[in-house]
Formats: sequence, structure tokens, C-alpha cells
Amino acid sequence: MSSIEYNLREIRNKIEMAARKSNRSSRDITLVVVTKTVKVEEIKKALDMGVTNIGENRIQEALEKYRALKDYNVKWHMIGHLQSNKAKYAAKFIELIHSLDRISLAKELNKRAAKLNRIMDVLIQVNIAKDENKFGLMPEEVEDFMLYVADEYENLKIKGLMTIVPYVEDPEEVRPYFRQMNRMFQKYKDYGFKDIEMKHLSMGMTNDFEVAVEEGANMVRIGSGIFGPRV
Repeated sequence: MSSIEYNLREIRNKIEMAARKSNRSSRDITLVVVTKTVKVEEIKKALDMGVTNIGENRIQEALEKYRALKDYNVKWHMIGHLQSNKAKYAAKFIELIHSLDRISLAKELNKRAAKLNRIMDVLIQVNIAKDENKFGLMPEEVEDFMLYVADEYENLKIKGLMTIVPYVEDPEEVRPYFRQMNRMFQKYKDYGFKDIEMKHLSMGMTNDFEVAVEEGANMVRIGSGIFGPRV
């Protein structure tokens, strides 16, 4: 068994155990395997183990891998900060953009999606910790932003929220941020805004995904926990 196979099984087991703590099943949690700097041959090992969701931080790298892996059933996620001038590439093959955080990007994505006659699914990135080193909207900005995007850009479909919390050695320190995100997610879900579907709550990475799942995440983004430290 390769290290990738072993790691992937361990991650899936941990997701299952964390899901149980929140009275859910691992079937309720989408694992997005992050492949930043990972070689195509290594990615194929994960795909051969049933992985179907791949996340990339940079659109150029994602595009190269998309072309190399066309024979596989892959759903591509853009999880990193996306420059507006790169939206034309993302619109061609990305199925879910996790990092919508400004109107200029929404406008460009909508324009590109319209030209391709497609609806682009997006998540709103929230800077829940108000960390000056992170992208994303401040929590108090989210509602107005979502309503504006839903009203103005008919080729975008808001599908939920995403956050990146500060890296800490002890993930218990960021549990309150995940809990706060889940409260926000549930609040907007209960509101039932027109043309907004609170389906995905994307939060949790290699060092903190178990806590994120315990606090309500239904989508986690894991790279180094599967492929090892990035080169």
C-alpha cells in the first residue's frame, strides 16, 4: 500500500469519527483533495481510490492538471484566491469556486459564464477571524454581498460559505471560529433567500478538519494530510 493510499484511508476514518460526533455520517461530508504542487501521477493514485473532488489554489496549475486528467471523473474546485483576469479560465471547467469575496470577481465570472451559457456555482469566502493575512469578507458584510450577487448576476449561483481560519498547533483554539461559521450558515439557510442555496459549508484543512466537521463542516479541503508536505 502506498503512503497516499494509507493516508487517504486514515483521513476518511477520521472524517467518519468526527461526523459521528455531530450525529452525521461521512456520506454527509465532501472531501476535496487539494493537489497544489502534487504531480499528476500522484493525483492518479488518489483518483484510483475513489476520489472525485480535486481542489487547486492556482488556476494555471489547475488547467494543466485538468487537461492531463480528462479521462478521469473529476469535479474541479478553485479554493485559492482568484484574480479577476483569470476568471475566463475558471469559467471553462471549474465546478465550484470557494473564494468569491468581491464584486469585481463576481462581475467577471458572471460575464464569462454567460458567454459559455453556464451557471457557475460559488461559495462566499468569509474572513471569520478578521485576520489581516487572509482574504474574504468580514462577517458583517456577507449578507448584503450575497443578496447583491444573487440579484445582479444571474449566471452565478451561491451555494454556501467557505472560510480559512488561522493556523494553530492546537485546533481547539479555532473551534469557536468554526462554530461561528456554522451559526451563520444555518441562519442564512433558515432565511431561505431567493436564488441562494446554503448547501456547502467549506471549512477545515489538514491540521483542523476534525474539529471543523464536529462543528458542522460538510466540505473539507485536505492536501498535505494525503500527499505529505508540499515541495
